[in-house]
Amino acid sequence: MKILLLQDDFPPKAQGGAGSITFALALEFRRQGHDVLVLAATQDSASTGRGQYLGLSVEYLYSKYHERWQAYMSLYNPRTVTRVQEVLHEFRPDVVHAHNIHYHLSYHCLKIAKKSGARVFLTAHDVMSFHYGKLVEYINPRDLSCLDTFDYRISVWQHLKRFKKRFNPFRNMVIRRYLKYVDAIFAVSHGLKEALTQNSIQNVAVIHNGIDINGWPLNLSAVERLKEKYNLQDKKIILFGGRLGEAKGGHQALCAMAKVTHKVPNVVLLIVGAENAYTVEMKKLAEKANISGNLVFTGWLSGDELKATYHASDVLIAPSICFDSFPTVILEAMACGKPVVATCFGGAREMVADGQTGYIINPFNVILLAEKIIELLVNSLKAKGFGVAGLEKVKREFSLEKSAKAYLDRFS
Repeated sequence: MKILLLQDDFPPKAQGGAGSITFALALEFRRQGHDVLVLAATQDSASTGRGQYLGLSVEYLYSKYHERWQAYMSLYNPRTVTRVQEVLHEFRPDVVHAHNIHYHLSYHCLKIAKKSGARVFLTAHDVMSFHYGKLVEYINPRDLSCLDTFDYRISVWQHLKRFKKRFNPFRNMVIRRYLKYVDAIFAVSHGLKEALTQNSIQNVAVIHNGIDINGWPLNLSAVERLKEKYNLQDKKIILFGGRLGEAKGGHQALCAMAKVTHKVPNVVLLIVGAENAYTVEMKKLAEKANISGNLVFTGWLSGDELKATYHASDVLIAPSICFDSFPTVILEAMACGKPVVATCFGGAREMVADGQTGYIINPFNVILLAEKIIELLVNSLKAKGFGVAGLEKVKREFSLEKSAKAYLDRFS
């Protein structure tokens, strides 16, 4: 089968995200004998054209514009659609599998892909098919409970109030028209399917993201090098990582850390991810809370060094304060046998069995967040048991092979 993958961000430039998932699927599709080509965007005009990335054929299309135009360029990007049409004619795929295309490749690609004669599928990794950013409108920060159901519907007036001049009143209507050219839409979690459905996007099935379990082996020498590099010997380590930003719960993590340090003085919050303006803000907040010495920023990590951060850690926290569809960092921590304390907002509760492989909490309840972290740092036997159960769960339910098979069964 000839499969064309569409993904704005490839190879992934940050921990987690749709780019990482698309990359893993592309490798697995190729491993199973399929002919795979990836179409991606680049903001460097000198990097356009066909090339290879770890054995995968990738074609990069140039696209760069000010973000204020995203609500328009996401629908039809004249810089990319012509070349997409040419590649469809040259490659003649049986299947076009789109992932995140709402920045550069644009939703118009779904139409031209369908007209090429291919079967067309879209995997929704986030809420951008009906929203302009992080979905937070349904969350009441004063309600510290973990609700089972939420009202994800967002109105035109809410969009206009929040996004102002970036708001395009026709955007969502046009996206829904383009989605009619898709044979099926896949959501990466049941939570995301519900959010899509409540916002008038139908024909949605759920295929959870998967992870290559064998790709996360324990390398003791790499762990020791990491601990020596960041002075982590004899420390209790809390891992916090991914695309760093306020929505990922950085403020909640620091508030909890201020409480954890009183009970576990030798604790360190290991923050993994590309440094940006928000990491500067985190450092200021840590200084005010007098916990700067308990924070370690690694910046962007990959390969053995990234894997070592998981194996060196005692617990992973994922306290997102927005709708977080299916955080990849949770799968990675579980694949390394680590317990997880995660947000109740989004798809995390579909991965983390509360009280069995970790804890699901409302991240605005920083007291409870701190208590659960302390419990897992102090009770190493419970933490180990959670980690073992999490590893078995990810093997059983979230393997890359299982995820790829679910897609290929639908493609056939």
